[in-house]
Amino acid sequence: MSNSSSITEFLLLAFADTWELQLLHFWLFLGIYLAALLGNGLIITAIACDHRLHTPMYFFLLSLALLDLGSISTTLPKAMANSLWDTRAISYAGCAAQVFFFLFSISAELHLLTVMAYDRYVAICQPLHYGTLLGSSTCVKMTTAAWGSSFLNAVLHTANTFSLPLCQGNGLNQFFCEVSQILRLSCSHSYLREAELLVAGVFLAFGCFVFILFSYVQIFRAVLRIPSEQGRHKAFSTCLPHMAVVSLYVSTGTFAYLKPPSISFPSLDLVVAVLYAVVPPTLNPLIYSMRNKELKDGIRKGISWMFLNSDKLPISLHK
Repeated sequence: MSNSSSITEFLLLAFADTWELQLLHFWLFLGIYLAALLGNGLIITAIACDHRLHTPMYFFLLSLALLDLGSISTTLPKAMANSLWDTRAISYAGCAAQVFFFLFSISAELHLLTVMAYDRYVAICQPLHYGTLLGSSTCVKMTTAAWGSSFLNAVLHTANTFSLPLCQGNGLNQFFCEVSQILRLSCSHSYLREAELLVAGVFLAFGCFVFILFSYVQIFRAVLRIPSEQGRHKAFSTCLPHMAVVSLYVSTGTFAYLKPPSISFPSLDLVVAVLYAVVPPTLNPLIYSMRNKELKDGIRKGISWMFLNSDKLPISLHK
């Protein structure tokens, strides 16, 4: 028996029993992490440098890319370090920080995806009112509200989770500090308070999903009435990727926190966690740029700008 006052560290899930397999996981996670950094970094650079992309849709996409970088940087670096050094430990303070930043990132991302659905709804269903409903100040206010409410949500859950007495050891069956895993270490029924907050959070997430789904039903109805095939193609190319991201994100996240204990075991928990914590930040840049000509042109322009400036750098240093 242990309690929270005596716990100074937690033990995260080990990916394998042998050093060779641990090293393999390190290189795998390193490749995924670098792909996420590169993809989201290119999107941020393209939107920041190309004035043609200074529109509400791309402003929200830039914010999403920042959150994706924050989300994946909260979980993977520690998992990679543990695999490389063949350890499982994370400090108590480090675990609390990981919980806070991860909850903030995924909560803000869901709110932002909801705002992005509203943006697409107004752009396609009410194009004449787009400039009025989604002006610069409105976009900033909605993004600030998404980030601010997510910050408060993360503070609430983190403080509540780490105020619980822990009596079931310090081993977590996950590669990062996940709230649902920490609750399993709590004493008797003391976890129910945080569990109720988690359920409320999941229902809020479901409400966001319903709003997004309703928005896209209206969007698809409007798109089917567009006489131009090119216009329909452009509308679907910006909407379908967003819907795919939302569906994967909400379904796997909801399952992770609401699945019955009877079907909870380490391998399943690990797969679900990877699907909602690692896959979306890595694939979002590909999904959003794959069928978006404007964004692909902006990324090419950003890459060209970086190469041109890197060629000029030695000359300027030489001078």
